[in-house]
Amino acid sequence: MTNAREVERWLPSQEARDLLALTRDIASRELAPRAAEAEERREFPRDLFRLLGQAGLLGLPYPEEYGGGGQPYEVYLQVVEELSRAWLTVGLGTSVHCLSCHGLAAFGSDEQRDRWLPDMVGGDLLGAYCLSEPHSGSDAAALRTRAERTADGYRLSGTKAWVTHGGVADFYLVLARTGEDGPKGISAFLVDGAAPGLSGASPERKMGLRASVTSQVVLDGVEVPVERRLGAEGEGFRVAMAALDAGRLGIAAGAVGVAQAALDVAVEYAGQRTAFGRPIGDFQGVSFLIADAAAGIEAARQLYLAAARLKDARLPFGRQAAMAKLVATDTCMRVTTDMVQVLGGAGYVEDYPVERYMREAKVLQIVEGTNQIQRMVIARSLVQR
Repeated sequence: MTNAREVERWLPSQEARDLLALTRDIASRELAPRAAEAEERREFPRDLFRLLGQAGLLGLPYPEEYGGGGQPYEVYLQVVEELSRAWLTVGLGTSVHCLSCHGLAAFGSDEQRDRWLPDMVGGDLLGAYCLSEPHSGSDAAALRTRAERTADGYRLSGTKAWVTHGGVADFYLVLARTGEDGPKGISAFLVDGAAPGLSGASPERKMGLRASVTSQVVLDGVEVPVERRLGAEGEGFRVAMAALDAGRLGIAAGAVGVAQAALDVAVEYAGQRTAFGRPIGDFQGVSFLIADAAAGIEAARQLYLAAARLKDARLPFGRQAAMAKLVATDTCMRVTTDMVQVLGGAGYVEDYPVERYMREAKVLQIVEGTNQIQRMVIARSLVQR
């Protein structure tokens, strides 16, 4: 993807334009050349996250006073899109890291933020988000991991599932039950990745995103000081859902990046491959697939940006985030499938990356709430209003 054309964008400042130019440079020089081989070998690129941290790209939406980038969410999401366009493992990982910081940034006390947020958004540490469990995926409020009170804090016991960066993260946002069944009995904790009793299981063997570590995380009597609880007891579900609203926009941006990457490959191929004495891009059967893909990508991009502007204006954006996640990931699945079709047999083999993009697109319809859950969120918000 090093030869991909740049997407025309509107950015609010010269600083933002410079930031996106830096992202594109890192993506083309450091990410894209390594992606295919690392995905084949299932090699997690921890060094690239350190590089992004040194470049100031891991804490973009958080305040400068804590070491973040102080950027609007619409700028941060375009960075996620560009990273995902080069390598989804890194783009998605950046989104998950920022999701993991959200609980502390939004619900932590001033003392907690002063103590931990600078290290979390400064670039040296990598985060993970622990909500789902083996028995409860979409029904997040049914979690069973328990946090029992002790003299000094809490003792966490249970198993979390489908954790991106499980076992390799430096800190975890963990949701655990401190009270009654249901959402009101859940609390949120910031857990050190080196805490005794916390361990990652063997990584899942996935259809796509193979270089991204996804595993269960086991909490075997992990002692957590009371000062690492975020918000009050019983407020954890609110912490989790607020983070997910923001995280869904990261998934939408990543999906647009993958779809754009697939379109880039297909456009170049259609201009060079000939059949019946003409480039295949001259034929309506191919050109219409490309045109529909370009239109769908641009629509999805504008939808996630519109939701981000609501967030930046501190207006309700949960419904729009669900819409953006739904539309962008469904679009990504359709576009990557169609771009494999444009390449024909060449699209089905690993000589071109479009088959990898198609495999990666599938998981984006599942993570951060399946697209069926997004439809429920959208419909309920409309009916309740």
